[in-house]
Amino acid sequence: MPADENRPLAHLVYFTLKETSPENREALIASCHKYLTDHPGTLHFAVGPRVEAYDRPVNDTDFDVALVMLFASEADQERYQESDQHRQFLDDQLANCSQVRVFDSYA
Repeated sequence: MPADENRPLAHLVYFTLKETSPENREALIASCHKYLTDHPGTLHFAVGPRVEAYDRPVNDTDFDVALVMLFASEADQERYQESDQHRQFLDDQLANCSQVRVFDSYA
């Protein structure tokens, strides 16, 4: 299917922390709330720690915090990527992560 900039876009981010303490998880979650909410075109925002009780063979457990955002369009997601708030978030938290995996898909 060809790209359609008017389709909703799901932006899923999985953070693996260098230091996986509960305090560091909560600091990352708080930073997401501080910098990544209320962007124009955001239809949905959710962030939270991995559910450690779910350890089935199909569960990927190689992350500490998940961020789920749904944008109204590709253009909205692109504006978010370039925003000052997103850049401040990266400055605030990226050094605390050993890995960041991003999955973008049409919704």
